[in-house]
Amino acid sequence: MESGSSSKDGLIAKLIEWSINNKILVIIFTAALIAGGIWAVVNTKVDALPDLSDVQVIIITEYPGQDQELLKTR
Repeated sequence: MESGSSSKDGLIAKLIEWSINNKILVIIFTAALIAGGIWAVVNTKVDALPDLSDVQVIIITEYPGQDQELLKTR
């Protein structure tokens, strides 16, 4: 009975051998993947950019002893 690693090594060896014997197909597949990636980057629409600023909340309220001039300026 073969161990799992030896069957994987055989698969990888077969893939490498196939790639060496079919250089043109490997180049065509690689070019197709690159072209598809470029097409995807160009045609993917970004509908929103994340807001990375800090969240801020401004609260205006009255409290006893506050100067009335501060209320008028806001």
